[in-house]
Amino acid sequence: MGGSGLIPVPTASILALAAFLFCIGLYGALTKRNLIIVLVSVELMLNAANINLVVFSRLGVAPNLDGQVFSLFAITVAAAELGVGLALLLAIFRLRKTSEVKDLNTLKR
Repeated sequence: MGGSGLIPVPTASILALAAFLFCIGLYGALTKRNLIIVLVSVELMLNAANINLVVFSRLGVAPNLDGQVFSLFAITVAAAELGVGLALLLAIFRLRKTSEVKDLNTLKR
């Protein structure tokens, strides 16, 4: 029962997880038709990038907190982006009564 309880995880596994999450987000952003799913997919890609920032801040000759601080800023920007995206989604839904991506061709009319 003593000890720190931390299990070392290989860096390659964490990077593979981030790549997998990014690929899922990219697939969702490019193929889905619902705007909410597209916003969630973009957030998933940003979280994968944040995982990479944290992992790469631990690597190197002199590990530091620069990547983690930058990751916190990216999370803040992602939260603001999500708020603006949801506000735009609500405005579009009130105007068009739909949340499908294919119905957003306002420049054609």
